[in-house]
Amino acid sequence: MQTAIKPTLARRLSLRHWDFWTWVTLIVYVFLFAFIVYPLFTLLFNSFFNDKGAFSLENYGNFIKLKYFRSALLNSLQVSALATVFAILIGVPLAYVTARYDIPCKGLIQILVIMSLLSPPFIGAYSWILMLGNNGFITRFLHDVGIPFGSVYGWKGIVFVFTLQFYPHIYLYVSGALRTIDTSLEEAAESLGRSSFRRMTTITLPLIFPTLSAGALMVFMASFADFGTPMLLGQGFKVLPILAYEQFISEMGGNPAMASTLSVILILCSTSILFAQRYFVSRKNYTMSGMRTPKLKKLKPLQKALFTAGALTIALVSMIPQATVLVTSFIKTKGPVFHPGFSLNSYREILYRVPKAIINTYTYSLISIVIMIVVGMLIAYVLVRRKSKLTAMLDGLLMIPYVMPGTVLGISLIIAFNKPPIVLTGTWIILVIAYVVRKLPYTIRSSTAILHQLDRSVEEASISLGVPPMKTFFKTTGRLMAPGVLSGAILSWVTTINELSSTLVLYFGATATISVTIYSEVFTSNYGTGAALASILTVSTLISLIIANKLSKKGLQL
Repeated sequence: MQTAIKPTLARRLSLRHWDFWTWVTLIVYVFLFAFIVYPLFTLLFNSFFNDKGAFSLENYGNFIKLKYFRSALLNSLQVSALATVFAILIGVPLAYVTARYDIPCKGLIQILVIMSLLSPPFIGAYSWILMLGNNGFITRFLHDVGIPFGSVYGWKGIVFVFTLQFYPHIYLYVSGALRTIDTSLEEAAESLGRSSFRRMTTITLPLIFPTLSAGALMVFMASFADFGTPMLLGQGFKVLPILAYEQFISEMGGNPAMASTLSVILILCSTSILFAQRYFVSRKNYTMSGMRTPKLKKLKPLQKALFTAGALTIALVSMIPQATVLVTSFIKTKGPVFHPGFSLNSYREILYRVPKAIINTYTYSLISIVIMIVVGMLIAYVLVRRKSKLTAMLDGLLMIPYVMPGTVLGISLIIAFNKPPIVLTGTWIILVIAYVVRKLPYTIRSSTAILHQLDRSVEEASISLGVPPMKTFFKTTGRLMAPGVLSGAILSWVTTINELSSTLVLYFGATATISVTIYSEVFTSNYGTGAALASILTVSTLISLIIANKLSKKGLQL
């Protein structure tokens, strides 16, 4: 019996029987364990040591005992919850109007909404400082006409910026659901005499609850993890990502152990919110036939004008930050003060002072996106075509970056790779690793989506003709996937060039990027150069969006 088993085990373990996709799976696991699992484990391990290096629960005890730390957590939950509520109050009506009524300018509204989403939050915060800050031009105007107004600083300003920045998540999720919902239930309720409002609250909203909750989760997680907006607008109002950053990087030497503890608590909170959303969605069945999609309702001229004006107003207000940075980048400045007239001096100054930051941004992002496209396509194939328990676990590991704030990722990578045998801190490589880890899931999702639509028969025919599986993938499957993958990868590119939170923790002087430089310029009141740099990012985002739309019009989905 033993002699029969041994050869079988030997054959199974023989490397000659490992095909290309087995090696891909193994390499991806090594990458994920090296740059996600190991840094997180190091972060968790480090949180159990006090500032003297002794094993202790002192850090967690201090978090519970000291109001300074508890308040930061409560502040984070407060602004995130309020931003989510207000985003729903704006996003759902806007989605309902554009999805159900025959109003004009729908394409323009959608482009404006998407543009406002793809712009980084800290640019929005910076723009509102120019308008509604202590010396903002709208603030000065209101004071001149006798209207009392404080400023955009504080928790109210943070909630305001978060709401305008992240409500597009709700709009995009809900509008898609409303266009595909089965109208038979709504029609049945109408035949029973239910009013339009009652039908919407008792039938439509419950049916789209899974989609709405997914959008709300995106808003909450993005607000909870954001670093730039609270840092620029907080003025003493501390949230958890800021506190973790300040504990880690301090003029007094910092407290990496406490920063690790705060980072662990951030991840635990994010994960808890994710599981809570999934729990509430799984409690009920939301299945529909989807056979009868809704038709656009005709509106009376006055109603159409009001609905169109309301939708366009929301979309245009969302674009005010981008318009503000573009205009102010051409205004003459002398130090922090704007002067009448237009000039290109701000652009000349950034090309003279910080050309390296511009080059770094596009170089690191280009390297990252190439890695994301290749690795994303390979992982997507493994997840879709080679389903097993191993690939299911792989899919779970890839979800970790969704719940990991950029600040936490940066801190974990520094703690993990700040000493031999592998020292990466202070190099551009650690920035590229951070970008790939954070943004890779977006490319993987777009790759798996397009791969699900491709018929297996094409690659099976290639293999049956004697073409090896690896060659079949790169010559056949990969080419069919490429356009769809590229449209999704462009969105990863946009978020990469705008990345602030992880970059701010990981960068070294020579590896500074545009986003970090904008942050520095704003804090030193160099608003003109900050606006010029922000304009470069805005234009890059717009061009990327146009390219993505061109690809999607060829029968591909973003």
